Amino acid sequence: MTHHVAVIDIGKTNAKLALVDREALSEITVITRPNKVLPGPPWPHFDVEGHWDFLLQGLRDFHAKYGVDAISVTTHGASAALLDREGNLAAPILDYEHDGPDELDADYARIRPAFAQTGSARLAGGLNIGAQLFWQFHRDPSLKDRTHQIVTYPQFWGARLTGVTAMDVTSLGCHTDLWAPDESGFSELVDALGVRDKLAPVRAPFDVLGPVLPEIAARTGLAPDTPVYCGIHDSNASLLPYVLARDLPFGVVSTGTWVIAMALGGRSVPLDPDLDTLINVTALGDPAPSARFMGGREHDLATGGSYPEPTPGDLADVLTGEVMLLPAVVPDTGPFKGSHMRWLGAEPASGTGARGAAVALYLALVTAQCLYNIGHEGVLIVEGPFAGNRLYLEMLNVASGAQVHTSSGTTGTSLGAALLVQSDNAPSVALEPAVRVEAERAAALASYASAWRDAVQAHTA
Repeated sequence: MTHHVAVIDIGKTNAKLALVDREALSEITVITRPNKVLPGPPWPHFDVEGHWDFLLQGLRDFHAKYGVDAISVTTHGASAALLDREGNLAAPILDYEHDGPDELDADYARIRPAFAQTGSARLAGGLNIGAQLFWQFHRDPSLKDRTHQIVTYPQFWGARLTGVTAMDVTSLGCHTDLWAPDESGFSELVDALGVRDKLAPVRAPFDVLGPVLPEIAARTGLAPDTPVYCGIHDSNASLLPYVLARDLPFGVVSTGTWVIAMALGGRSVPLDPDLDTLINVTALGDPAPSARFMGGREHDLATGGSYPEPTPGDLADVLTGEVMLLPAVVPDTGPFKGSHMRWLGAEPASGTGARGAAVALYLALVTAQCLYNIGHEGVLIVEGPFAGNRLYLEMLNVASGAQVHTSSGTTGTSLGAALLVQSDNAPSVALEPAVRVEAERAAALASYASAWRDAVQAHTA
């Protein structure tokens, strides 16, 4: 029986390796390193060789101390690797925040499929993999010929471990412009780009790519038959435990650099790409209405650094003074993209509890708007760093009207990715009790939320 799953978890901010007890669905240990972007040439790109050394060392240490029975992979979306005939990178993996693809936006728009086909809006920089490829092939005219296969990012790591290439449906369904969710197949863009014959086979996230290569086993001490699973997009990894175990309707908010809200079984609403709503694809291949904004990035920019835990007095000052942060701190994404942040009332000083309180309220209100835009109904589960922010959870409860829970794990993506390893035991993630807000405080938060929405409507008009 497989107990210990090593999960490679590459987020936009940090690269992690977690060891998960598959049966208990709990983390045994986690190590991290910053996901540093290298400046180029030929363009800003991820430090994959630094990550590779980190991961192999971690696998060796994990196996020596605890034993590793299987490996699973989860990564951020919006990244693809272009491999040559030897399986090496034909070009560095582009940092999706690079604005290079915007140079050709008008030309790319002429070949992009409609939102109705892909559920994928045109996003800034390289957030659409299709836009990345279009720009990269234009920037380096020989690159397409040098590219033998294209793989999505989780499968890049799987290929390095096993020598087997693939793409997975959740990564293809992550605003790539390459996938048509309702058809469960490629969009017309793959032919417009001329890459259909270069796309690696599409596999389910639960599939086993193969055992680790002999040289990997030798370097890490892993058993030669250690299986490596195909892998999954990180937001869908957070969603997976609930897809497998919960009745509809429900929603999951995955927090980190990005806040991704996903609703299953909710109200049927038309999605608007201008509000940064989109279709994700679950590990089971089903479309999942989603909305997103760069919540973790906004938190760091808006707070300006660390701050003490807000006191009741800090919160009272913010609520009674109607001290409000209006969107958007990162104006390129989210339900208020195109708008620029401003403060109403007396802007709290950086490093104070009052500023931390105002930012937490702001983030919860933007999250609630995301949930409204995708028709969320039912229980709401918050994963990731924001699950530890009590004020964020309280305002989200009040503003969304949903029963809000958090998971007991600290890294929802890693736990979800471990569930790709099939087992007779399919434990659900343990949830903390629902967030409770005392009646007087709930009324004050509701009043603030109403005033904030009125201010945002005037601010964005």
